[in-house]
Amino acid sequence: MKKIVLSLFVLGSVITSCSNDDDGNVETKVTAPSTYEFTREGNSTVSYSGQTTRILMAEEVVSALKVETNTEATIDAMFAHVAGANDFSDADLNASDKSVRSKLAASTDYFSANTTEANEIKADFDTWIEEQVNTVFPSWSVTASVGVAGALQQAGGGTTRYINAKGLEYNQAFAKGLIGGLMIDQILNNYLSPAVLDAGTNIEDNDNGVLEAGKTYTSMEHKWDEAFGYLYGNEADATNPVLDVDQFLSEYLDRVEADEDFAGIASSIYDAFKLGRAAIVAGEYSVRDAQAEIIKENISVIPAVRAVYYLQSGKNKLGVDDASAFHGLSEAYGFIYSLQFTRQPNSTEPYLSKTEVDGYLAQLMDGNGFWDVSAETLDSISNEISATFGFTTEAAAN
Repeated sequence: MKKIVLSLFVLGSVITSCSNDDDGNVETKVTAPSTYEFTREGNSTVSYSGQTTRILMAEEVVSALKVETNTEATIDAMFAHVAGANDFSDADLNASDKSVRSKLAASTDYFSANTTEANEIKADFDTWIEEQVNTVFPSWSVTASVGVAGALQQAGGGTTRYINAKGLEYNQAFAKGLIGGLMIDQILNNYLSPAVLDAGTNIEDNDNGVLEAGKTYTSMEHKWDEAFGYLYGNEADATNPVLDVDQFLSEYLDRVEADEDFAGIASSIYDAFKLGRAAIVAGEYSVRDAQAEIIKENISVIPAVRAVYYLQSGKNKLGVDDASAFHGLSEAYGFIYSLQFTRQPNSTEPYLSKTEVDGYLAQLMDGNGFWDVSAETLDSISNEISATFGFTTEAAAN
């Protein structure tokens, strides 16, 4: 697996490209800085505050799904925040004109010409909020059983999980679904897309150092930084990222990196972001695009590995500790949902289509859902995902 994850990085880490000037071909080597730090005339040119804002908003929305006194209207308002509304605990978030819902399934490459599917995805998240409030919250004190929503405590006096009638934790589906629908989609299919990076006069402006009005950066620089921000935007110091600083892509890149079968994926992604940004500064767009493909390949692996991990961990606890099993399978459900937003390198397609993803989710929810899902079904889905992404179920299940 290390060879698969690192394959494109090896090709992209030391790149020499040719650019033309009046004297003919000039060999230009793009060298990445040691950290993601770029300046112009002594001022930083890196900015991704909007991404940090949405990560923090998403954190609060997910937390709100676990407070049984919240109303549907309260959580809906947080999800589709309007500037000035008192939706969050942070005054800066309340003042912001950003929202989580507006950027869900909103990438240029996948959804600008596919509003029907985008609206279906938004409706899924709206439904998870609605069902959490109207079916799970009223059963907060009920002991869950087959066909009955309620609470189920993990073995040994562990955490109590709150599930629907089929064993699904809506808050887990929502949180893990956001990793794909917001973070991955915006990084891979929006901000790293040539359609966004090269929009309008971006190439000409970047070549000539034309900055956005009142800013220190070119539009192309900023778009690349915004992609960076959906992964590293909650870091205290993004020049030295520690990961696991939010419950979204940062946390699960950290988890995948910790698996020795996938060790090195974190540096592959960070180094590609650095070199791609340096290539923009140097005006070397073929180098930039090569790094974007590295990022697409490696970030796409994250939800796939974790989907298989949780399918297998859930399978191993079924009938022994159903609360733990259902918790793992709920996380798997959300990660599988996120696979429709992945991106095959050098392609315009995800690794798995929405139709394929919906098919897997339907298998998990068939009949009584997690209460009677079979080990054979969980293994079959695991093996198909593993084969699609080029690793083994055994490697991901560690």
